[in-house]
Amino acid sequence: MKKMKYLTTFFILSIVWIFGTNYLLESYAPSPFITLVGHTKEVLYVVLAGWFFYFFISKMEELNASREEEKRLSTLINSMVDFVNFKDGEGRWIQANNFGLKLFDLENVDYKGKKDSELAEYSDFFADSLRYCEISDEEAWKAGGIIRVEEVLPQPDGSNKTFDTIKVPLWNDDGSRQGLVIIGRDITERKNVETLLEESRQQYRSLFEYSPDIVAMLDLNGTITNLNPQFQKITGFNANDFIGRSIGELLPENSRQLVLDRIAKVIKDQSPQMFELNIPHKNGNPLMLQSTSLPIIVNDQLAGIICNSRDVTELRQTEERLRRTDKLSVVGELSASVAHEIRNPLTSLKGLVQLLQMEDEKHQLYYQIMLDELNRINHIVGELLLLAKPQQIKFTEADIQLIMYNVISLLKTEASLHNIQIELEDHDQQVIIECEPNQLKQLFINIVKNAIEASSAEDVVLISLQSTDDHVTVRVKDDGCGISKEFMERIGEPFYSSKEKGTGLGMTVSFKIVQSHNGTIKFQSEPDEGTEVIVQLPIKHDGNKMN
Repeated sequence: MKKMKYLTTFFILSIVWIFGTNYLLESYAPSPFITLVGHTKEVLYVVLAGWFFYFFISKMEELNASREEEKRLSTLINSMVDFVNFKDGEGRWIQANNFGLKLFDLENVDYKGKKDSELAEYSDFFADSLRYCEISDEEAWKAGGIIRVEEVLPQPDGSNKTFDTIKVPLWNDDGSRQGLVIIGRDITERKNVETLLEESRQQYRSLFEYSPDIVAMLDLNGTITNLNPQFQKITGFNANDFIGRSIGELLPENSRQLVLDRIAKVIKDQSPQMFELNIPHKNGNPLMLQSTSLPIIVNDQLAGIICNSRDVTELRQTEERLRRTDKLSVVGELSASVAHEIRNPLTSLKGLVQLLQMEDEKHQLYYQIMLDELNRINHIVGELLLLAKPQQIKFTEADIQLIMYNVISLLKTEASLHNIQIELEDHDQQVIIECEPNQLKQLFINIVKNAIEASSAEDVVLISLQSTDDHVTVRVKDDGCGISKEFMERIGEPFYSSKEKGTGLGMTVSFKIVQSHNGTIKFQSEPDEGTEVIVQLPIKHDGNKMN
């Protein structure tokens, strides 16, 4: 259309020039100069016509270049997977790529020159979103520079798409608005991955922080990188004091090599390793941990080690009590089958020896030795019968302090013979507990007697008593020879004793009495540094029990 307009204008001007100049030349030019003026007119026409064609061709080239540039730009933005939109200073759409048109369901709409609010009339579902775009654009103009925002666009299927949108305002030299460039990248998938990753982190954090077991993270050098809060609850130590330190520095010597070997095996074989180790609690009590070490694999590479440790101290103690109970059961069965058979001939032998002793004065020393040994056999049989025979325990109220006084009275003479003192720390008031007094007497006689036998001349056996609302604790401490680690592990086993003539049944009976009273008995000892026996008994019991 423009070409025809330019061509028509050229023809009209040419005709006007030719006929107009010829008329003027014939009317006013002098005859001698008419030819010269005519040629000058023709040359001038050629020059003007050439300039016109040059100007026209230049403009056509510029137009073609502009169209070519616009075509390349259109091809470029349509090939982009991002939403691209150009607006003028008034917010009217100049150009948008196919992705943007499809995004707002405007593919078949003549959008150029229209504002977002006007285009909202062509897209029912995205009408509100298009209107909001005008508000968002205004924020970019007010900011005066490039802004970056995340915008959520609801979809017809009920889902949402999230766009990382960059808005670039353009200004004229006089400060007026020139245009706005909008580029929005669909980051929905990335946001979903980030959400899943965050959920995974939270699940891991919950598993790590709220696990009932100790969870420790180690790097490949054995350095602790993290510990969960359960570490402090189980061990009593502050986790922050251990993070960043090598695990080899923190373990006791008896467990260090075992743990280091298992960690090395995890690194070498990249397979789980299970083991048990003993570590001390902050208060000094032993802890038994059942640990599982697992490799941490990241991108098919070993990145570290995770150690999960469960406190099995109570479980192992329960197993030990069951083991002792099984042994007591075996001893009971053995005792029941042989004790009575031994006691019957034993009574006859004792009577005959006493009769011979009365008739034969020459061998009195031998008879006395025989009687002593028969009494010893009788005492052992009595202990066997105590283990074998179920007894009805009738709990009565008794003063534990009075029981201890009676025990001391019985053993004071024996202690004096060895030049050993027994001291009982005075308690402010009576401690009344429900118990079987005779059995408690036997229990504490066994314990105090062992303390006397382990002590040396001029030593002191100290007995102390502490009570709370629920429990009473009796401590018997001596400064004697102490107990070896080997014997400590087997203390209470039937027929295992450190004494030359001991049967081991005394402590077995003691354990049984404590168990029947629902109490606990603990030993703290080091060789040549003495022993402390701690007996804790409940103050009240529920009814009678069979022992």
